[in-house]
Amino acid sequence: MIRVLSYNIHRCIGTDRKLSPERIAEVIAECNADIVALQEVDVGRRRTGAADQAADIARLLGMMTHFHPALTVQEEQYGDAILTRRPSRLMQAGPLPGLAGRPNLEPRGALWVSVDVAGKELQVINTHFGLNGGERLRQAETVLGGDWLAHPRCQDPAVLIGDFNAVPRSRAYRRLAQDLSEARHLAGNCDPGATFPSRLPLLRIDHAFLRGAVSVRSVRSIRTPLTRVASDHLPLLLELELTPSPPVNGATR
Repeated sequence: MIRVLSYNIHRCIGTDRKLSPERIAEVIAECNADIVALQEVDVGRRRTGAADQAADIARLLGMMTHFHPALTVQEEQYGDAILTRRPSRLMQAGPLPGLAGRPNLEPRGALWVSVDVAGKELQVINTHFGLNGGERLRQAETVLGGDWLAHPRCQDPAVLIGDFNAVPRSRAYRRLAQDLSEARHLAGNCDPGATFPSRLPLLRIDHAFLRGAVSVRSVRSIRTPLTRVASDHLPLLLELELTPSPPVNGATR
């Protein structure tokens, strides 16, 4: 079994307005996650003390990190990260499209890392979609396309995870669900619970979509006194099992 966590950490600023990467690391440690997809990560930004939040959280957890800045202003960066203790390699990192004629929309991006799970490669794509419905639909089409999930190197099994800013009835969610399986359906149509806002969760906007030989043992938002205050989102935790490949000429692999 492998545990995958998606967590919008809100620049490590909690609902009590306290800045604490240590508290975020404590949440992740309590979830005992093998792979962690983080959104809203500050690196070198004055507003959060010019710290490298991705590196600091990874160091506290004994993990390695891959970071992609969706936004860069001089030496200040803001974006997404994937942390893991398992062998991993960066496959792709880049921007996602906004909307023509809307130059003031916040830049968005995605980060793709291949993680070795007991000798089998799991493709993990972490993303954070925009706030505009049309923008999110374009971003959904992009991550399904040839630079990401349809790339020849993006072999199954694959996980697309993150903060999609999209509820299940939205166009972007429904477009992703056309090509991929949403984790809660693979877990037997369970209700993982809302993830935002963390103090009184009302919206399910953090999701995990999967493709290929993978089963979902559970998927749930983590609601504890700590997670209600550490960020404005609750973390989403998946417990996955990679299904063995079918026999080839009577042999297993």
